[in-house]
Amino acid sequence: MTSTAPAPLDTGWPPPPFLAPAPPVVDADGVRHFDGLTYARTPGYRPRLLDVHVPATEGAVAAVVWIHGGGWLEGDRRYPPPTVPVELLHGAVLGAGLALVCVDYRHSLEAPFPAQLHDVKAAIRYVRRHAGLFGVDPERIGAWGESAGGHLAALAGLVRADTDGAALEGRDGVPDEDSGVRAVVDWYGVSEIESLLAQPTLPPVPGGPPYPDPLATLLGGGEEGRRERARVASPVTYAGAAAAPPFLLIHGREDRVVPFSQSEVLAQALARAGTDATVRAVEGADHIFLGSAEVPAIVAESVDFLRRHLTA
Repeated sequence: MTSTAPAPLDTGWPPPPFLAPAPPVVDADGVRHFDGLTYARTPGYRPRLLDVHVPATEGAVAAVVWIHGGGWLEGDRRYPPPTVPVELLHGAVLGAGLALVCVDYRHSLEAPFPAQLHDVKAAIRYVRRHAGLFGVDPERIGAWGESAGGHLAALAGLVRADTDGAALEGRDGVPDEDSGVRAVVDWYGVSEIESLLAQPTLPPVPGGPPYPDPLATLLGGGEEGRRERARVASPVTYAGAAAAPPFLLIHGREDRVVPFSQSEVLAQALARAGTDATVRAVEGADHIFLGSAEVPAIVAESVDFLRRHLTA
């Protein structure tokens, strides 16, 4: 007589690397909000979260992945820079009939590059996996970021697993979806890191804690090999990729944190490769468009660019 061992109990541990979306909260105007969704887990790190906001429209809509800034050291998916009210950003995207996906990613003191790019790509793959539940068209996803998020949005548009390898694609979260995007808006992001390594960091805030060097912390390691790590982390390195999506780069002419020339260099490299790339200078504006009264127009221009390219 043979016996069969009992099946092991399903304890739910270890947890899956990503979790399926819970039902949305629906506003009175029909906008659906999926808040705090876990798109990736890695032992030893906080779960990576995203929010999805979907307008009250019929059929699947195009989606914009918003990537926050903060020098890769801080920031939060829920809050744009202080010059851009949340209501302005969300209202402009949803009002254009686009879904808005706001993502968190690991900060550089949690893990150096390419962890941040791995997270952004994992978030895009997650949205594609669950596009049907969200009401999103998986073929029409764009990326939009500011400062550190602009750098990551540019990399999301240029780095492909089939040409640049799994080392930059990452394996967290959903493993078997495409992470490509169809359009990129990059607000004052770093594009060519090596030339910035000798640039002085931001002055310390009086009475505040010491602020780590953003670029050195992003790249990790010591001096040896830093230039090569800077090359790998620079969007301009991949600007010659075939079939790159169209880019809109918007940058303050007087930016004292990320020089305006950073957007010019990337736009020129993209144009040489035949990519549709437009760089728009905001006269008199510092980083995060400080000193400019054009912020509402800049948001509208960015949303219109994404709407045109994602709904064509």
